[in-house]
Amino acid sequence: MRTPVTRRDVGVGIAATILLPFPAHAAKMIDVRDHGAKGDGKALDSPAINAAIAAAASRPQGGTVTIPAGRYRCYSIRLRSRVTIVLAKGAVIEAATGTGYDLPEDNGEQLYQDFGHSHWRNSLIWGEDVEDVAITGSGAIHGLGLTRDGPGARWKAQTGERPLSMRQMTAAEIAKLEPDATRMNGLGNKAIALKNGRNIRLSGFTMHQCGHFAILATGTRGLHIHDLSIDTDRDGIDLDCVADTIVERCRVNTPNDDAIVIKSSFALGRAIPAENVVVRHCAVSGYDLGTMLDGTRRTTQLLAPDRDRPTGRIKLGTESNGGYRNILIEDCTFHHCRGLALETVDGGVMENVVARRLTMRDITTAPLFLRIGDRRRGPAGTGVGAIRGVLIEQVDASGIDHRFAAIIAGLPDRPVENVRLKDISLTYAGGGTAADAARRPEELATAYPEPSMFGVTAAWGLWVRHARGLVIDGLTLATATPDGRPPFRVEDATDLRVTNTPLWRA
Repeated sequence: MRTPVTRRDVGVGIAATILLPFPAHAAKMIDVRDHGAKGDGKALDSPAINAAIAAAASRPQGGTVTIPAGRYRCYSIRLRSRVTIVLAKGAVIEAATGTGYDLPEDNGEQLYQDFGHSHWRNSLIWGEDVEDVAITGSGAIHGLGLTRDGPGARWKAQTGERPLSMRQMTAAEIAKLEPDATRMNGLGNKAIALKNGRNIRLSGFTMHQCGHFAILATGTRGLHIHDLSIDTDRDGIDLDCVADTIVERCRVNTPNDDAIVIKSSFALGRAIPAENVVVRHCAVSGYDLGTMLDGTRRTTQLLAPDRDRPTGRIKLGTESNGGYRNILIEDCTFHHCRGLALETVDGGVMENVVARRLTMRDITTAPLFLRIGDRRRGPAGTGVGAIRGVLIEQVDASGIDHRFAAIIAGLPDRPVENVRLKDISLTYAGGGTAADAARRPEELATAYPEPSMFGVTAAWGLWVRHARGLVIDGLTLATATPDGRPPFRVEDATDLRVTNTPLWRA
């Protein structure tokens, strides 16, 4: 049996914990106004900003492009190596409306992930194969003219493409969210997109209403994202096939999709792991769009576009072709959103993951969701993945939707292995019935992974199905109102060890 992850494994992502230095070229200053930028909110300023970036990149050591206070209406801005962009206080880069963005690349048949994951140039700001780049300062990026939509994957199997909560949507409703690829020409659907970058720093600024992705980083190494405030339409920070990456001290509000998500898709044409990633001191939420930034933190939106409750969480998955290893998530808060999700459904092994010191309030689905599935969205030979060597400790969650217990769900022939839950406190709203307790959901191996996929769980606190070597050390469960279900339900769990858990077998 493999040794479970322990506190000593906090050495996870050692390479990622080396803070990236501010680029040495910062002293070479170029003002975008010297290249014709107006900053009046009317002129199209992306040509001037691109000219300033090109001028900085032409210097042997690169340079820094400064964007003073003003509103700069832009189509695509193209990053160059050894160039820093500084957004001054009061500077806003605004995504222009219309079809003036760079065209999406022709990447051939991108079968295994959606359009948004498979293209980078159709963005407000993009960089491909760039090194030693920074975007920093206290200004803002407003994705006013970006679209949140895009086609889904063209995978022939079409299994597990959408959450089961979308089953009742009409074809017209789905088509509105997933337009044909030809309709995307000239549109921008990401605020910042990075492909195969090296030594990238994003810090200090605010992002609002940023389309499909506020930040998409694919195949990027040495990425440091810190002190950002993001309040956006869909995904906040997507880290796909990245390595040696830190995300820290960020506030990310995404009621309609995931806030901080680590993926390992097939977007680069091969299976690449996400590894050595640290997410720490971040706050994620699913408040109404824009209300984190304005401070009102409203909660009037009842459902996300997938017809489930507001999203806004930290997640590993759904795309998992390359797997995940050496991931640390610590000292983060979740508010009015779904809980922590660790998923592998497209092959790929998830191992050596530590999540600790998490505070959760008003959780809209399950507080913890560990899922192995058998979607296998990938080329021939893609197998079933694995989850092993996961430590989750010091989690305090309350106000949890009564329908969904914490869930650990493997498959009959592929159990979740060697997970340790330590010092976990979960308080649910209560209200489940004896009829709920009698439910026995199907395996749903090929379905899109979401806690709601199984319906109301048969236990209110913890539901485990197909696990091996699970250790529960200090699990405290409570309900605000009575619940007619048992606190636990465990099915097909071998080598289970439970200590310091008073309600066990109650």
